[in-house]
Amino acid sequence: MLDKDNTIEVLGARVHNLKNIDISIPREKLVVITGLSGSGKSSLAFDTIYAEGQRRYVETFSAYARQFLGGLERPDVDKIDGLSPVIAIEQKTTSKSPRSTVGTITEIYDFLRLLYARGADAYSYNTGEKMVSYSDEQIKDLIIQDYNGKRINILAPVIKARKGHYAELFQQITKQGFLKVRVNGEVQDLTAGMKLDRYKTHDIEIVVDRMVIEDNPDNQKRLAESINTAMHHGENVLMILDQDSNEVRYFSRNLMCPSTGISYQNPEPNLFSFNSPKGACPHCNGLGTVHEINVKKIIPNPKLSIKSGGLAPLGEYKSSWIFKQLETIGEKFGFKITDPIEKIPEEAMTMILHGGKDKFTVSSKDLGVTRDYKIDFEGISNFIKNQYDESATTSIKRWAKDFMDEIPCPVCEGSRLKKEALFFRVNEKNITELCDMDISDLTAWFHDLNSHLTDKQLLIASEVVKEIKDRLNFLMNVGLNYLALSRSSKSLSGGEAQRIRLATQIGSQLVGVLYILDEPSIGLHQRDNEKLIHSLEQLRDIGNSVIVVEHDKDMIETADYVIDIGPKAGKYGGEIISIGTPAETLKSDTITAQYLNGKMKLEIPKERRKGNGKFLKLTGATGNNLKNVSIEIPLGQLICVTGVSGSGKSTLINETLYPILNAYYFNGVKKPQPYKKIEGLEHIDKVIDIDQSPIGRTPRSNPATYTEVFTEIRNLFTMTSESMIRGYKAGRFSFNVKGGRCETCEGSGVRTIEMNFLPDVYVECETCQGKRFNRETLEIRYKGKSISDVLDMTVDEAVPFFENIPKIYRKVKTIQDVGLGYITLGQQSTTLSGGEAQRIKLAGELSKKDTGNTFYILDEPTTGLHFEDIRVLMDVINKLVDKGNTILVIEHNMDVIKLADYIIDIGPEGGKGGGQLIAKGTPEEVAKNKKSYTAKFLKKELI
Repeated sequence: MLDKDNTIEVLGARVHNLKNIDISIPREKLVVITGLSGSGKSSLAFDTIYAEGQRRYVETFSAYARQFLGGLERPDVDKIDGLSPVIAIEQKTTSKSPRSTVGTITEIYDFLRLLYARGADAYSYNTGEKMVSYSDEQIKDLIIQDYNGKRINILAPVIKARKGHYAELFQQITKQGFLKVRVNGEVQDLTAGMKLDRYKTHDIEIVVDRMVIEDNPDNQKRLAESINTAMHHGENVLMILDQDSNEVRYFSRNLMCPSTGISYQNPEPNLFSFNSPKGACPHCNGLGTVHEINVKKIIPNPKLSIKSGGLAPLGEYKSSWIFKQLETIGEKFGFKITDPIEKIPEEAMTMILHGGKDKFTVSSKDLGVTRDYKIDFEGISNFIKNQYDESATTSIKRWAKDFMDEIPCPVCEGSRLKKEALFFRVNEKNITELCDMDISDLTAWFHDLNSHLTDKQLLIASEVVKEIKDRLNFLMNVGLNYLALSRSSKSLSGGEAQRIRLATQIGSQLVGVLYILDEPSIGLHQRDNEKLIHSLEQLRDIGNSVIVVEHDKDMIETADYVIDIGPKAGKYGGEIISIGTPAETLKSDTITAQYLNGKMKLEIPKERRKGNGKFLKLTGATGNNLKNVSIEIPLGQLICVTGVSGSGKSTLINETLYPILNAYYFNGVKKPQPYKKIEGLEHIDKVIDIDQSPIGRTPRSNPATYTEVFTEIRNLFTMTSESMIRGYKAGRFSFNVKGGRCETCEGSGVRTIEMNFLPDVYVECETCQGKRFNRETLEIRYKGKSISDVLDMTVDEAVPFFENIPKIYRKVKTIQDVGLGYITLGQQSTTLSGGEAQRIKLAGELSKKDTGNTFYILDEPTTGLHFEDIRVLMDVINKLVDKGNTILVIEHNMDVIKLADYIIDIGPEGGKGGGQLIAKGTPEEVAKNKKSYTAKFLKKELI
C-alpha cells in the first residue's frame, strides 16, 4: 500500500474521456502513465494534474495581477491533494525566432558571455597584439620611468582619421584655455578662425601640457593633473610625444593597442550578445545572414530581350511607366528593348539594375527637332531590396526573396557579433568559435581549460566554468552531444526541443517539484535511451516527482510505478486498468502487459517485397552535416530511414528530397539543401508529406472538417426532401457561417462567461443546448438523425450509418482503419493528441483515390502510439504499399524498422560524426553491419 502522506491523490477526474477516476500517485518516484493512444493519459497528466497545479499557482497572485494573465479553467476534478509546484515539459517546439539558439535556450551562452566579459584577454584587430590598460597612477609611474629628463608634450586625442574643417572644434578648444593643438602630426598655435580642408581626413590632438620630466614632488603633481585633464578630453586615452625623437606612445584607462592606440570599451556581457545593440554586428543586426540580390535570378536568360521577359521581376512587355523608363534609358545609351540583354551596354545595365537620375536631349535628324528626356529610375535591384526590407505583406516579401540569396553576413562572416567582440579570447578561442563546436567537443575543451588559465583568470572564472560544465554534461546525458550552441532553435525537432528543456530543468537543480513529461523519447535512437532514463532518475533522486506519459518499453520497465489507462481509446477508455510496479504490470492481462511479456507482438513478414524494379536516385547531397551522400530508393516498397539522433536523416529526406519532389510535382517554393542531381522522377506521380503539426488550432476545427467529410455530409442533408422544400443550401448546415447556426453561441455550442479576476467559465449554450445549430436546421433529419447528432457520432458509429453513401463511407472508413474509430466526427482538434492528428492527416490522404504510384513521406509516424496502435498503423501502411505505392518512413521504433522492405541507415554518430551512408538493404542484411548502431538493436528484434 502507498503511504497516504507521500502521494498525490486525484479524486473524481472527469476531464475529456476520464470516467470519474480516483488514483493515488506516489511522490518522489519515476511514474510512467501508459495505455493506448486516446485512452486518456494526457487528459490525466496534463489536462488534470498540470492544469490544476498551474491554476493554483496563478491563484496565488493578487487579483490585480490575475486580470492581466487571463483566467485558467478549473479542470473537471473533485479534489487533488498533495500537489507540488508543477513544471510541464511538452513537445511544443521552442521559439521560431531567428535570434533563439541552443545556447540562449539552455542559458549556457549567458554564462559564456560572463566568462568572456570578465576573464578573456583582448587583442588588437589591427596588429593582433595583446591589448593593455592602465590606471592613472600606473601611467604616471611609467612616464617618470621612461621619460625622465626628457621634454614631452601631453596630448589628448579628440579626432581620429575623420573628414571636416573643424572650425567650431578649434573655437571650443580655445575657449577652454588651450593654446596649441597637434594637427596631422604637426604642433600648431591656435589662431582665430582656424580651419582645415573639409574633404581630407585629419588627426587632431589637444596639447594639454609641455614639460620636462623630473623626479620631484612638484613636477609629479603637475604631471598627475595633466594626465587627468588629458584623460578627460581624450575620453580615457592620452598620448605622450617625445619632443626630441618625435615618437608617440599611447596610454589608456580602457583596453588599448600599444602600437596603434585603438581602444576598446571595457567589456560587459552585452558586448558578446547578438541580441543587444552593443554587441550585434551592425550590418546584419545580429542575425548572421543577409539577403543579397542575385543578378542571375533577375536575368535568368541573357539571350532574351527586355520586351520578351528577359527581366524576370517585370515579365513580358506591358504598357506601363516602368517599361517607358526602360525605353528612355535605351534612347540615352542607344539600344532598343527588343535587343537581347547580353547586347545592352554595361553602363546601361548598371542604370537598369541600380537606378540613376539624368536629363538629356536627343535631336531627330529627320524632323530637325530636339526632344528632352528625363530619367528618374530607382533600379530593379534597389526596388526588390526595398520591397523585401519594408513591405508589410508576406507574399511581397516572398516574391522579393525569389530574386535574392541568403548569404552569411560579409562583415561578421556569420558570427553575428561586432568586430571587437571577436578579438576577446580565452585559450586562443573567441566566443563564436566555441559556439560552433559540437557539444561533445566543447565539453572536452572545457575539461582541459583550467590548465591554460592564469591564476587571476582561474579565480574569476572558476564558478562560471563549473556552471557551464554542468549544463554541457546535462545536454550530453540527454543524447544531444551532436548539437552546437549556435544552432538555431527553429531547426530543432520536437523531441530535441523537449530534451533541451529537460537538460535546462536538471541544471536548475530544483527540489520538491512535480515534473510532467510528454514522451521524451521521441526522435531518440535506442542507443541514447539509457542516457535519457538516467537523466530522469537524476531528477527523481534529488527529491522531485517525475510523471512521464510514455510508450517506450525500456522506460516502462525501469519506472518505479506504472499506471495503465484503458481498456480501449476515446469513450471506451478513461479507466485505470492496471497500477503498480513494472513487475506487477507484467502479470496483469492488459494489452500493454501482453506486448511487454511477449504474448502479443508484431510479426516479421515471411518475405520482403521486391518492389517494381524502378529507383529514385539522389546523388551528392551535402546539406548541413551530410558528407556527399548518394542514395538509391527502390520504388514500390516500404523504406525506413534510420540512424542516431542528429545523423542527418531529416536533412536528407525533409530538407533535400521532399523539397525537390514538391517543386517538381507541385511547384513548391521551399529551396532544397545542396545536391548534385536526381534521377527517376518520371517513375512516380505525386509526393505526399505527412508530418506531426496540429491539424487545427481552433475549437471550430475537427476531424470532419479536416478530412472534408463534413462537406459531403452537408451536401447529403441538402438533398433530403424537407431541405429541398425549404430551399436550404449547404451553408445552412455549417456552424461557421450565419444562417443555420445558433447565433447565441455563434455555432460553438458553449458560451464563454467572462469573470473579472476569476477564470472564464464555459457554459453550455442555453439556446441550442450545445447542439451548435438553430431549431429550424435541426428539424432536417437523415435516417432520423439531425446534423448535430451526426457530429456527436463516433467514427465507429458513422461507418455503418453512411454505408450506402460511397463518398462519405470511404472517408470515415479510412479514419476507422487508422485506428481512430473512437473519436467523434465533431471532436475539437485542440483536444487531439499529436499521434491522433498525424493519423487524421494520414486518413485524409488515404481517402483520396491513390494512383498506385504515389510517394509518401512519414516523419516518425509512431509518435504517441501504443504497441497496438503501431500494429493498426502498419496494416494501413502495408495495404498502401501492396497497391504499388512507395512509403518512406523516418523512424527509430524497432517495431517499424523490422517490418521494412529496405533500410537506409545514416550515421555513424550525430552532428559532425554523422552524415554518411552506413548501411542499406533488407533488415536481415543491415543487421549484419558492424558499424551501425541500428543493426545492434535490430539483430535482437529479428531473433
